[in-house]
Amino acid sequence: MLSIVLVQPEIPGNTGAVGRTCVALGAELVLIHPLGFVISDARVKRSGLDYWPHVRLSEYRSWDHFVEERAPRLDQLFLFEEHASTSFYDAEYPDDAMLVFGQETKGIPDAIWRRYPGRQFHLPMRSDHIRSLNLANTVAAAAYQAMRGKF
Repeated sequence: MLSIVLVQPEIPGNTGAVGRTCVALGAELVLIHPLGFVISDARVKRSGLDYWPHVRLSEYRSWDHFVEERAPRLDQLFLFEEHASTSFYDAEYPDDAMLVFGQETKGIPDAIWRRYPGRQFHLPMRSDHIRSLNLANTVAAAAYQAMRGKF
């Protein structure tokens, strides 16, 4: 099963929208604490609409706790940042891929980023006028690319 991993997300609406995408794809949503909001926040549920009860949700107190409990293989991890050198189109996603996204304002923490050389990916953009897409949009694009041909 595909997993979407949000590391310390800050904006409840984005997390709600990502949860909705996870339900659509049958993917798991993994939240790495600390969160910038309380998971019961009405804004999370408003963005996730009435789909939120169907989200397969896992939570971990830290990245290290996640790694300790889940022991992801290196080939499962796909870290997304706008400054990564490899396009997400060039990746080969296993069925149990874990797509990792960082905070909306800071991205993936540097300690995590440096820990997985060669596992960093970006979504290509044609305009120099934009640094990045909204987190929920990026997750949706990456998740559908990872699921391509698996429906």
